[in-house]
Amino acid sequence: AKREKYTEAVWPILFLRGISFERSKNWDLAEADFISALELSPDEPQVLNYMGYSLLERKEKLDQAMRMITLAAEKAPNSYHIIDSLGWAHYKSGEFEKALLYLEKAMELESTVQIVNDHLGDVYWMVGRKTEAEFQWRRALSFDPAAEEIERIKKKLKVVAACGNGT
Repeated sequence: AKREKYTEAVWPILFLRGISFERSKNWDLAEADFISALELSPDEPQVLNYMGYSLLERKEKLDQAMRMITLAAEKAPNSYHIIDSLGWAHYKSGEFEKALLYLEKAMELESTVQIVNDHLGDVYWMVGRKTEAEFQWRRALSFDPAAEEIERIKKKLKVVAACGNGT
């Protein structure tokens, strides 16, 4: 790819192929494509975010993941999914107040996405805002999530019910 004259046209192909590899659970090939895409376009926020979030979810190279997502957010401050990723990275780091700031911003940018509502619910729960957490999780269910997401969210709502309607 580096020898190609049109590197601007090549990095998206590597990025999309990396996504395909990641979704088919072939992380080694996915990571190689993401790295190659970043070599061609080092500050590309979509690649930085996707690879950073993937590392975060895999619980690998967490410092690198945070740096990548932070840079992506600097490059694309109005991208709800990148701001959501930054909030989620802070959540995973146990920085719930910082997570709350970013996830509420992601909600301001796009309020009709299941994962944003779900993540915000998780942060509300961790900061003791149980009723708001329940609301966000119920709202997340209204956006037609995948079957495995439905089950995961319903488990959270069972905990809420066991705690007495969000209190």
